[in-house]
Amino acid sequence: MSEMDELEHRITELEIQTALQEDLIGSLNDTVAKMQQTLDLQQAQLRLLYQKMQDKGANGEREPYSLRDEIPPHY
Repeated sequence: MSEMDELEHRITELEIQTALQEDLIGSLNDTVAKMQQTLDLQQAQLRLLYQKMQDKGANGEREPYSLRDEIPPHY
């Protein structure tokens, strides 16, 4: 194998590696974006729950907030 062929082969291998890395980076980026959406949703739910607890305490009720209060009547 001539030196030129060897260089061409090495360049081809590097191009393949670069393409695979680009795919991996894109996949990781999508995963991070989904995780961020999930985190944003969880934070919004936590804020809502915290606000409910604050509202219940501000109404002068002495009983602490309980998830049992959220059970629908048919249970």
